[in-house]
Amino acid sequence: MGKYSNITVARFRKILKALGLEQVRSKGGHEMWFKEGMLRNVVFQNHVEPIPEDIVNNNIRTIGISKEEFDKKLDEIK
Repeated sequence: MGKYSNITVARFRKILKALGLEQVRSKGGHEMWFKEGMLRNVVFQNHVEPIPEDIVNNNIRTIGISKEEFDKKLDEIK
């Protein structure tokens, strides 16, 4: 079990909002979030609890922040 193995969908949404992303679409059990300057949308399944760790790691890269920055938000948002 890694550091990001127990992030719920609700908590992940709060973290994305805190990082300045906005939900742009929800279709077929997937949510897409975006922020100006990003090359791709952040995508995750909204019916899988908790979000798989590899999806969290991939989305950290997509957002373009360091794991340390994500960890800081993770600690702030419970």
